[in-house]
Amino acid sequence: MSVLVIMLVSCQKEVVFTPDRGETQMLSGIPAGFVTYTIAKGAHSSDKSTLKSIKTGEMKFAVIFDSSAIYQTVDPINQSDINKLYGFSEGWNNSYNSARIGWSWFRNELLLHAYVYAKGVRSFKKITAVAIGAQHNCSIKVSGSSYIFTVNGVSVTMPRGLKTSTASGLQQYPYFGGDEKAPQKITIHIKNL
Repeated sequence: MSVLVIMLVSCQKEVVFTPDRGETQMLSGIPAGFVTYTIAKGAHSSDKSTLKSIKTGEMKFAVIFDSSAIYQTVDPINQSDINKLYGFSEGWNNSYNSARIGWSWFRNELLLHAYVYAKGVRSFKKITAVAIGAQHNCSIKVSGSSYIFTVNGVSVTMPRGLKTSTASGLQQYPYFGGDEKAPQKITIHIKNL
């Protein structure tokens, strides 16, 4: 089986985070160390959704959202749907056992959520609201029969379908929807920590 990979290159602005002052500056180019994931208008999956196996006790990453994360769904009921940001499945089926941080633009806030499947049962919980243009540090930690999700020091615990000390499965990448596809081109910058 052959896989055709199409890479789209676009002009973007670099977001540089200054940790000591908490400031964000816009520069030309892609953020140093960050990978830009693009979800095309009318698509669900991002352009860099490749098959990659993982084994981890804790996934740590930083994310920067730009203004393309502000969107309006066609059906207002879908506005609260949770899009997927980053995470992992445990095994091959991400609808059976998986842990991902999700995101949504809802009531004029960019919200990050814990989003899991534990033995086929889906559950989710808001973690915190975050600012556009700033770096946000995230982690998903395996802890027995639970996952601990942390964003910028705010943590929530969610159920896990397994009890092993590490998760073994597939990397999960940015994905828009639910019911609807991306209403516009969306770019998300992610850096593994």
